[in-house]
Amino acid sequence: MSDPRTVECRVALDPGCVVRLDVYVTDHLQLFTRSQARSRILEARVNGSPARLARKVHSGDTLVVRYTDPPPLDLVPQEIPLTVLFENQDVIVIDKPAGMVVHPGSGNASGTFLNALLFRCAEMRRQFPEEDARPGIVHRLDKDTSGVLIAAKNPAAHAFLAHQFHERTVRKRYLAITVGVPSAPQGLVEDRLARDPRNRKRFARTTRGGRPALTRYRVLRAWPGYALVLLAPRTGRTHQIRVHLKGLGAPVLGDPLYGRQDKRFPGAALMLHARSLSIRLPGELEARTFTAPVPRRFRDVLRALQSFSPSSGL
Repeated sequence: MSDPRTVECRVALDPGCVVRLDVYVTDHLQLFTRSQARSRILEARVNGSPARLARKVHSGDTLVVRYTDPPPLDLVPQEIPLTVLFENQDVIVIDKPAGMVVHPGSGNASGTFLNALLFRCAEMRRQFPEEDARPGIVHRLDKDTSGVLIAAKNPAAHAFLAHQFHERTVRKRYLAITVGVPSAPQGLVEDRLARDPRNRKRFARTTRGGRPALTRYRVLRAWPGYALVLLAPRTGRTHQIRVHLKGLGAPVLGDPLYGRQDKRFPGAALMLHARSLSIRLPGELEARTFTAPVPRRFRDVLRALQSFSPSSGL
């Protein structure tokens, strides 16, 4: 087991908000899941005094938590088909299908893109440090989001790509089919996102704490009650696009967390697709743009919408 880690911080919550200590550590600090808190937290102090996990914390409290890292995951190469858009000695770009998890984690020990990557590129595991639980992974897509995903085959390429994501020089474009039409045909959403204290699986806007999130959007086509929206996220927060579209009154069709079952398309899967990614590759001066075809689930819904009502022309 690795040496314990310690995090010290001042609690940042919305005015009047009070939460349990374990909820703050898992949902706001995002150190680990709530189910792991009891086994991984060794010691907690609030304002200098020992505290139990059920202790309520308020904004401004001083929090110190000592915790352990989880045991390393056993990364098993698996022969899983991948739709490769581009590949060279440094990187691989795929069209990730909806339903595929990017890397192993709680509840998803196998069957992920990383398992497939380690099988396809057998020499990768030897190039990355043994303790690296996510070798080659530089960004993620939600399980049910499809589209362009890039990974590195060696540490130098990983550092080169990761720097661009960190500096926000990567250009990302997403397509979404929404239930409802944003009131403005285009715009910018800029706020801060944090775990929703009422549901740890969700994220929500917050005025204090959280992390900044910025998304530009443009309505490409609209029908009564639905829209096809192009989105350009500047940041890469978990569920960012889904939260922002919900805030615009037009949640993603098929979104079980931020929307609701649609009467016209009750069986719709999440209609969110990473359409393109522009990024520089190692050894190249100009950015390349990789594009994933519009998936069949999108085409089926768009065809149905077109038959129900003509586009508004937006």
